[in-house]
Amino acid sequence: MKRLAFLAIPALLAGCNSSLKNPENSDETVTMNGQANGQVSFNFPFAEGHVKIPESMMKNGQFDIDGVKMIPGGTLNGFNVRAGDNGSTVNVGFNSPASPKDTQAYFLDQFRQKGVEAAAAGDSITGKSKDGDTFVIHVVSATNGSTGTIQIQSKS
Repeated sequence: MKRLAFLAIPALLAGCNSSLKNPENSDETVTMNGQANGQVSFNFPFAEGHVKIPESMMKNGQFDIDGVKMIPGGTLNGFNVRAGDNGSTVNVGFNSPASPKDTQAYFLDQFRQKGVEAAAAGDSITGKSKDGDTFVIHVVSATNGSTGTIQIQSKS
């Protein structure tokens, strides 16, 4: 399966606006940024560029922290990934049809059901996944429910 994913990289790069880099002059950091409109930019040690994916892939995108999924009716509105030798940070933006209080209650209940360490503090939920990654979910009021960010930090 990993071999198939590796073979798909040249096809992806061929289908987007990208340029090859000299890996000997690059650091080992990988970054990706995605917007709600489907614009995704990437910077790998060997290539950089951008690609347009269908907006529905962002709006219907899923995330999973130890089995806890996005609140029903919630949509993703962007993401940022930065990974290197010293770990990685993933930031995901989302919109929820529920109020901030109800969105927070949903996540807390789901984490407790899955046995994941999590606690509310003001307008945020902080916790630690089963593999030791820390996360913070920040939720604020929006016109139609709430909006928020999920930040996951991994040391490995």
